Amino acid sequence: MNEHTITRRDFLRRTGAAAIVAGAGMPLLAQQDVKKKSRVVLIRHEGVIDGEGNINPEVLDRMFDDALGELSGGRTSAEAWQHIVEPSDVVGIKTNVWRYLRTPPELEKTIKARIMEAGVREENIAIDDRGVLSNPVFEKATILINARPMRAHHWSGVGGLLKNYIMFTPNPPDYHPDSCVDLGALWNLPAVKGKTRLNVLVMLTPQFHCLGPHHFDKEFTWQYKGMLVGTDPVALDAVGLKIIETKRRLYFKEDSPMRPPAKHIRAAEEKHGIGVADLDRIDLRRLGWKDQILI
Repeated sequence: MNEHTITRRDFLRRTGAAAIVAGAGMPLLAQQDVKKKSRVVLIRHEGVIDGEGNINPEVLDRMFDDALGELSGGRTSAEAWQHIVEPSDVVGIKTNVWRYLRTPPELEKTIKARIMEAGVREENIAIDDRGVLSNPVFEKATILINARPMRAHHWSGVGGLLKNYIMFTPNPPDYHPDSCVDLGALWNLPAVKGKTRLNVLVMLTPQFHCLGPHHFDKEFTWQYKGMLVGTDPVALDAVGLKIIETKRRLYFKEDSPMRPPAKHIRAAEEKHGIGVADLDRIDLRRLGWKDQILI
């Protein structure tokens, strides 16, 4: 191999994936530097949503590509994808279809397009949420991409990337006790373990408060116009939670912790060994619009 060739292993190591322990979304690539910071890219753009709440797909595409370039150490998006997927891979894109705040179809389309541009055949790519256990592509997936919006959640405090894999179990209520503290265990299920190559936490219009199961009120959302991109779902959820908590403090004009507490994020690190929950050990890169960034 040419000494200047960058392999997928090199890409993952340089983006901080080695900080994630075995069984996480990214496989452990090296035993050294297990305390290395997890890199998270926060990108925002004032023009990604217009005055009527419509997404500008061209701006969203640019944001996603720029974030991936930053995550991969300055490579182009196309170069980065060449080290995330290979043409022989079978790829499941796990999204979220909750009707009030779903993964934007524009983002789903972009992720699929980038994977195809990297050489994966269309028939080997699927986008799904609630049907992942019966989806033939997910059944034989070699790689997973995880993308969903951040929102307050009645059972787990917040619904983020860790919780997005709850559809990989046939009985989700098994994970509801104690504020869903054991959501990290989902990442060690056979259908998931070691397969996730990229996580995208959508922060375009996050929901910072809810009043019960499946509750939604636009009053408790705001146009943050951002997204978080990285390899470590715990670190991404931790950053997303911090932004949500800051917004709650501004809105309620006092400290207002999530109810219930989002204890599953720290438990994912401390109990299940998935990633990094400590903000001091997260390498947060901020790109784009800085107004009211909240972190």
